[in-house]
Amino acid sequence: MNLATFDLNLLRVFDAILREGSTVKAGIRLGLSQSAVSNALARLRKALDDDLFVRQGNRLVATDFTASIQDDLREELNRIESLLTPPHTFDPTFANGTFKVAASDFFAELLMPQLGDLLNKKAPNIRAQLVDLVPYDSVSSLERYDADIALLPEVDTPDWISREPLFRSPFVVIASASNPSISDVPEGGTIPFETFCCLSHVLFSPEGKLSAFGDDALARVGRSRRVTMSLPFFSGVCRVVSESNLIAMVPKQLACKVAKDFQLKIFQPPMDVPHAQIIAIWHKRSDRNLLAGWMRRQIFELMKELDLEDMGGPPVYSSRSDE
Repeated sequence: MNLATFDLNLLRVFDAILREGSTVKAGIRLGLSQSAVSNALARLRKALDDDLFVRQGNRLVATDFTASIQDDLREELNRIESLLTPPHTFDPTFANGTFKVAASDFFAELLMPQLGDLLNKKAPNIRAQLVDLVPYDSVSSLERYDADIALLPEVDTPDWISREPLFRSPFVVIASASNPSISDVPEGGTIPFETFCCLSHVLFSPEGKLSAFGDDALARVGRSRRVTMSLPFFSGVCRVVSESNLIAMVPKQLACKVAKDFQLKIFQPPMDVPHAQIIAIWHKRSDRNLLAGWMRRQIFELMKELDLEDMGGPPVYSSRSDE
């Protein structure tokens, strides 16, 4: 291919078809007619000597050649856009856009209400979306543009991911206020080992596991517990505990937030449970995106309020956990 005669505007069309899988939808995305997009695709095919896309039903599917270059193409287009966009002052009052946060429903309770109030007052045209954090897919979701930021326990990430530590989360035991098995344990006190291990537990696990690092902590002291249920949502865990004699271990910040509404009592576990370090991660391509940067700063400030003062005790648990 002769770059000197190649129309670089065709790359925008190429990327739009990749994203939309349709010349009609690509035209809507670019503000072009369907015939203009089809004409551009024909020029691309001739210049690159490849079909680029083949029709499969109502969708255009990338050829092997297109699939092999699509990530590099998108990266280069982002780089050019960033290079050619001079820094300017960001005014949230007039900004318009959508920002997606991938996180568990823990953040539906402890971030989104405050973030919603903040946006309503400071940035009324910016929309925030909380999307489900799929375990082991958080990094890929950022790469696919499915999320702008992910909030999760400490995890290893590739070098194209930026990160920010947010807060440490200790774990406590919650039980229904009417649970007879813990009636003689003072609220805030430590549940005895025998009671803790004999009671049935409900576990937060997006993957549907029946064990987590709490079980590892018990195993280190030669004990085990009875996990009889797992749920993919913290709200479900709290609801089950409130309406049964099951108990659960949840982040202390969440327990303190919902204890009154769910009529729960909070206790300390009988063993040392490592604290979870919660971090934010995002794709480095957004480092200079002014709207995304402003949203990240608002989230970081709100999350600082979750960093409890009394953080002494077990070390930080620095890998993905379910509990």
